[in-house]
Amino acid sequence: MAATQTATQAATQTPSLKLPSGQVSWLVPFAQDEQFAYNKTRNYPRSDSDSGRFLLKRLQKQSTTLFDGAYDYGNEKEAGEGIQRAIKEGLVRREEIFVVSKLWNNYHQTEHALKMARSQCDAWGLGYLDLYLIHFPIAQKYIDPEIIRYPCWWSDEEKKVVAELDAVPMQETWRVMETIVDQGIARNIGVSNVSSQLLLDMQTYVRIPISSLQIELHPYLQQTKLVKLAQSLGIAVTAYSSFGPQSFLELPKEFSQRAKNTIPLLEHPVILGIAKAHGKTSAQVLLRWATQRGTAVIPKSNSKERLAQNLRSYDFNMSDAELDQIAALDKGLRFNDPSEGLVTPLVIFS
Repeated sequence: MAATQTATQAATQTPSLKLPSGQVSWLVPFAQDEQFAYNKTRNYPRSDSDSGRFLLKRLQKQSTTLFDGAYDYGNEKEAGEGIQRAIKEGLVRREEIFVVSKLWNNYHQTEHALKMARSQCDAWGLGYLDLYLIHFPIAQKYIDPEIIRYPCWWSDEEKKVVAELDAVPMQETWRVMETIVDQGIARNIGVSNVSSQLLLDMQTYVRIPISSLQIELHPYLQQTKLVKLAQSLGIAVTAYSSFGPQSFLELPKEFSQRAKNTIPLLEHPVILGIAKAHGKTSAQVLLRWATQRGTAVIPKSNSKERLAQNLRSYDFNMSDAELDQIAALDKGLRFNDPSEGLVTPLVIFS
């Protein structure tokens, strides 16, 4: 897909992105069941294996379905079981499913990353992962999963002590990622939450190219230079948190205060005005803004009606004037930031 588009250049057909491996990755917008969303509160695992099957049933004949997973989400086995049931019942074929997973920070070391990737692939039970990402560009000290299964940022069950950083360079981890492709565990590999500087540095040593970059993107955090750089390097860009503060409101106070102090994008007068002009919802406007920039999106919903609305968000174009209105909303405002809310801040974005 081309880099950032103007309204007159944007196509009205269902867009797709072709990865360096040659695999056409997904139709956009993505479909994602909220059962597979990040349980940020860490109070319980979301583990309803039926939800994957039911989502596929709802979306049958509508769209290729993407499941955006990660080890840290704590539900890959259950998600995989649901998909396996759907495949066995003839609701979908494996090649119509695009499964994304991610390597967590505690397993960046060579001796742990390959083992973790195999374990995650086995948990999904689908033979291979379509895309495997490095979740964050930092390495934390290894924690044996038998001791703490899903450590998130912490090194203790009480979530009071942030795990120490580990001296593992990105180049070491990327070498393992390439081995993961060589061994057929994943078909494509990529990164998430990285900077332009790191992308440029990685270009000097990658053997298998970076297929995808997943980053927080919405009108309050547009990251235009990073998006354009990635696209110029042939890297498909996926936006998460397309609705801005919306998905962060449910988090504990220390992680949600910034979102609670911000006007929701779904209720912003500029977005509402554009939505009214096109006979669309504010959510559809936010998703279309992303796809007109040439980026993919992964909105989550458990509602059949909203899933259908998401799939209709690419059948209109905003004018250049409307895109300029949205561009003016950029505040550089990030909601997924581990330097906020942790007792020992992890400064990744600066």
